[in-house]
Amino acid sequence: MLKKLFSHTAIYGLAPHISKIASIFILPIITKDLTATDFGVNGIVIAFISAFAVLSTLGLRLILVNTFYKSPGQYKWAWRQLYGFLTIWNLIYGLVLAVVIYFVVPDAARENTYMIIFLSVFPVVFFGPTSHICSTYFQLKQKPLGVGVRVALSGLLTIFLNLYTISYLKMGYMGWFWSSFIAGVLSNLSYWIPLNRSIGITPIFNFKRRFIRNSLRIALPVIPHYYSSYLLNTSDRVLMKFFNVSIPDIGKYNVAYTFGNHLQTLSTASGLAVGPLLNERYRAGDDRGARNIIFLLQAVFLCGTFILALWMKEIFAFLIRNEELSQMYHLGVIIVMAYSYRPMYLGANSKLFYAEKTKILWKVTFAAGILSVLLNVLLIPLAGYAAAAYVTFVSLMFMGYAGFFLKVFKQINNARFYPLRWLSLTILLTALAAFAIEAGWAWKVLITFILSLFAFVLWRKYRKTFDRYG
Repeated sequence: MLKKLFSHTAIYGLAPHISKIASIFILPIITKDLTATDFGVNGIVIAFISAFAVLSTLGLRLILVNTFYKSPGQYKWAWRQLYGFLTIWNLIYGLVLAVVIYFVVPDAARENTYMIIFLSVFPVVFFGPTSHICSTYFQLKQKPLGVGVRVALSGLLTIFLNLYTISYLKMGYMGWFWSSFIAGVLSNLSYWIPLNRSIGITPIFNFKRRFIRNSLRIALPVIPHYYSSYLLNTSDRVLMKFFNVSIPDIGKYNVAYTFGNHLQTLSTASGLAVGPLLNERYRAGDDRGARNIIFLLQAVFLCGTFILALWMKEIFAFLIRNEELSQMYHLGVIIVMAYSYRPMYLGANSKLFYAEKTKILWKVTFAAGILSVLLNVLLIPLAGYAAAAYVTFVSLMFMGYAGFFLKVFKQINNARFYPLRWLSLTILLTALAAFAIEAGWAWKVLITFILSLFAFVLWRKYRKTFDRYG
């Protein structure tokens, strides 16, 4: 079990999002040819695209997962109907997305508006929900290589294209859009072939309307839950534009958020890997076993994010070859530590998902998103773009731990999670990282060694325990 947990997390984290992670290693090259304005344009357009991304599937991934576990003999029939419905829906969604992009492209990029629209919308309209359905199939079958092998090649292509378009062709922000477009088309194509051919899941356009209505009744309440991710992770750049924060300043914040994006990717990957393992424990009535998986993952996340935050100054100096942008490492510390919330968030929400208590999820996730928006509205005009980093930390901590205090969670859960202790430890480590970032190399090496040794001992101690769940 333990080996499966970490190996699947590694595959989901490195393969489906390899372009994001690998882009770290080309930052020293491409940042020489990028300005704060380039980062700002990209950040604003991506922020608005993300605002509508949750609508592409209407929360129906929940139905894919539940039918797989609860109707193992008929799930393909259900999936084919959802495939057909979402394919039609994505035509409407693509049109809405095109209109939104047209109105939000900054003046600095106005000459490329139509090309940005085409590059962003074409994969959505042409392939629809193909990648979502096929990747879900491989995840639930616990075959992460089914995702990893296909997407790895797309990620490597993205690295080359970023280098070629930004550093050789000097395309600036347009290099990102072209790279994402080409990689996206190839990634979707790599999913379409196995989904429609070898797996045999093809869209049924004459779907049962009653089934779709019932599915939407369960899935739509999940949209505010998923939308909270946008409110927490991306809406701050939209608000900065609303409050007339300069495009270069938005670009600086976008640089500081670079490692937050990668940690978000890793945290999402850990959720994909741990989800099936938790569902197996819930199906067996073993809440304590599920809790132990969460505890181990949380300890690893805290060690990893603290070590990363500790070395943020040196990492920025090496990777961001732009003197003005490389000074954003202080904000990077706060954002990196904020993303240590994810395992405990999974601990509460995975049980609520399994029990189909979807109508209660918004009280935590959407409320956290609204909290983020309100605090940003209050603080960005007063303290500028830097305030958004601290708002992100507060909001993610709320989302990560508030679920444990819901009455419905207490009713369906049979294991103690000690959320206040974990929250206190996270705040303490964040304060320590913010202070220790200016320490000398010797101290940082010593702290890194101690934490790495602790993580290794923890793995050795609990390896046999977790093998019982495999």
